[in-house]
Amino acid sequence: MLNPSDGELLNNHNHKINMNTPISQRIGYPCINITLQSTEGIYTNRQMIKRTFEAQKDTLDHCSNLALANVKDLVKIIQWNERNGIKFFRISSNMFPWMSEYELSDLKDWKLIQANLRLAGKLATEYGQRLEFHPGPFNVLASLNNFVVRKTIKELNQHAQIFDEMGLEPSHWNQINIHVNTTQGGKEESAKRFCKNFQKLSDSAKARLVVENDDKPSQYSVVDLYEMVYKEIGVPITFDSHHHKYCSGNIDHETAAKLAASTWGDIPAGFHFASTINHESPNQMARAHAEWIYDEVTDWGTGAWIMCECKGKELAIQSYLKEGVKQSEYVETYDLLLS
Repeated sequence: MLNPSDGELLNNHNHKINMNTPISQRIGYPCINITLQSTEGIYTNRQMIKRTFEAQKDTLDHCSNLALANVKDLVKIIQWNERNGIKFFRISSNMFPWMSEYELSDLKDWKLIQANLRLAGKLATEYGQRLEFHPGPFNVLASLNNFVVRKTIKELNQHAQIFDEMGLEPSHWNQINIHVNTTQGGKEESAKRFCKNFQKLSDSAKARLVVENDDKPSQYSVVDLYEMVYKEIGVPITFDSHHHKYCSGNIDHETAAKLAASTWGDIPAGFHFASTINHESPNQMARAHAEWIYDEVTDWGTGAWIMCECKGKELAIQSYLKEGVKQSEYVETYDLLLS
């Protein structure tokens, strides 16, 4: 196993847009491998509730035990993905339970954790796999609450630290994807706070951070993010095609996809995809994600890598690649000019 203390970064920054790479090799799934979890108990989001974290006497030791088990299983998931031809994976942000409450290096098993992170990064690089993070909605760089901002900065820096420990060179190839997550004081003012607080992140976090379009008309479309964030601080835009149905900025999918992709430079953009749950449950909220894939997965000619946020995880991808889109009687309708 590699020695993580050598500090040497793996050369994964040579990933350029390659239109000859088939889309089947550019789609991935997030966080949980259903096959491995159900058959072998392999997963990377072992955690504890906040009450346990606060009350347990040896809390940090317990966090260390869980984190070590999680990073060991990350190695196994990366290996499984390679055996099954999947090149894109989202690492769970719960891999280190309540990590904003402590320093990662304070964990008793830190040296072992480092070694396993380094192995995971080495394998992903050798396999040509892309890894990403998507920290949760409580990470609000644009918050009016200074405590929330400080905690967000620490947690985003820790996500970047994990990638650094994996030996992955800081770039948007291994992106940390968040939303603006607030419109307090108006979109423009919130975006200004986002841009201001972005400058407080570590260099590694700044080199990895990307921002995603939202799924409500009152929030941020690709156009909003391009004008208010990308033009100000150069943070690339993740295009979520499902979100775009409900917050379009009055442009169509192809235009939005190409606008978002143009913000990534020579690194392939990261896109998100999902079908509406209405294919499976017509009475549920249309913005919710389906288990399976009911629409063709496309990159609109951008060469983007696409994270399929289907509830069926790797099973949905395998079904799509083998059998194509699932069929349903539901006919999806939406009006991009009204969103």
